[in-house]
Amino acid sequence: MAGAAEVAQCKNQSLSNDAERKGCCAGKGPGYASPLKAMSGPRETLLYVTCIYHGTEIEKPDYLATVDVDPSSPTYSKVIHRLPAAHVGDELHHFGWNSCSSCHSDPSAVRRFLVLPSLVSSRIYVVDTATNPRAPAFHKVVEPTDIEQKTGLAYPHTSHCLASGEIMLSCLGDKDGNAEGSGFLLLDSHFNVKGRWEKPGHSPQFGYDFWYQPRHKTMISTSWGAPAAFSKGFNPGHVKDGLYGRHLFVYSWPGGELKQTLDLGNAGLLPLEIRFLHDPSKDTGFVGCALSGSMVRFFKTVDGTWNHEVVISVPSLKVKNWILPEMPGLITDFLISLDDRFLYFVNWLHGDIRQYNIEDPTKPVLSGQVWVGGLLQKGSDVVYVTEDGKELQFDVPSIKGNRLRGGPQMIQLSLDGKRLYVTNSLFSAWDRQFYGQDLVKKGSHMLQIDVDTERGGLTVNPNFFVNFGAEPDGPSLAHEMRYPGGDCTSDIWI
Repeated sequence: MAGAAEVAQCKNQSLSNDAERKGCCAGKGPGYASPLKAMSGPRETLLYVTCIYHGTEIEKPDYLATVDVDPSSPTYSKVIHRLPAAHVGDELHHFGWNSCSSCHSDPSAVRRFLVLPSLVSSRIYVVDTATNPRAPAFHKVVEPTDIEQKTGLAYPHTSHCLASGEIMLSCLGDKDGNAEGSGFLLLDSHFNVKGRWEKPGHSPQFGYDFWYQPRHKTMISTSWGAPAAFSKGFNPGHVKDGLYGRHLFVYSWPGGELKQTLDLGNAGLLPLEIRFLHDPSKDTGFVGCALSGSMVRFFKTVDGTWNHEVVISVPSLKVKNWILPEMPGLITDFLISLDDRFLYFVNWLHGDIRQYNIEDPTKPVLSGQVWVGGLLQKGSDVVYVTEDGKELQFDVPSIKGNRLRGGPQMIQLSLDGKRLYVTNSLFSAWDRQFYGQDLVKKGSHMLQIDVDTERGGLTVNPNFFVNFGAEPDGPSLAHEMRYPGGDCTSDIWI
């Protein structure tokens, strides 16, 4: 995770030049030797975020925004650059790096390119961030026809760099949106399609996120649902029809053999983001199960197989004036601090962000909570009905005079663990379904939450507000975030 200062030092040098490799990045590859050393890296000054027009009424390409997050800068909490995609209708979503801390021992590796898969069009954009970190530029586009012809895969989601220099992406289905076509795409270091990663006949039933842990020779992936189902919005009947997942898929690493399938049951419906603890020696991690409102811990057993248990449950709330009589929290994103002390997750529908102490990962303890949106905030038509029949709503602050729209969705943590950034768009079809015109027509925003890393606690920063509703081409939907120097959700240590 080369820090922002290192990237800036490198930006005017040719990254293909041997002199550069012996200069600012001398003696090591990208990132840090360990997660704890990463925590002492430089403070973030820039943040990249995918912004979406697909699914809105604006016929413009999605774009990658560069946001100034340096509090000493005159453009603090402003978008300072926009890189529009080459096509309309991509739905940029999650993205990753060409190399990260898994390549730290390789002095020839450079964290230079962002890999941006398009969830709907299946196009993959490669963006050069090192030449000018404040104004990234396109380097290459991998077309969906090339991916489909060589692998049969479509709907790419999560991108992780590998120590080999390759890039691996989870794909959620085939070009027709069938989940049976899901699998893992491999690109070489020049972003050419190599093929599938998993062995033939070892594809998962559904695709979504994944994380690998080489010391335990394991990769585990999760399962959202069939693209043909989720791309049209959420239909509860599709869960009963088997179009959504509730499994974890355990693979040999790097062999690509499906070794075990963990059925999480009704307590694990829609397992989305997955994270191992950052310490590469640890054999435990977590997965957030959106529809069930549960955080599931997975772990290796004495016989070398993997098991799971629910360690946090967010009960669905009884509500009035909503599409269902009960509302799940909908855990859509979570992350773990680099020292493996705290876990953070969002409830996109309820509207809160939570901090848990996980020093004992079997017994997380709630240590902070803040409300920054949701369907149950004061002023909403929807109300929460308590067990004794009282109708309640939650207090949500306004930031710099702005009412908070939507619910907290994607989060990103600073290296030192003291600042949590949050955006509020999940997926355009779901944004429109659950939050309607209030979010889609008025656009997203980004917030920053101050974190108490000693005693625990979360506080909204009243001086930080990025208003994506005031963009030059009209309101956009902001999703995932990355720093030029890497972060706790893109870097894996080996």
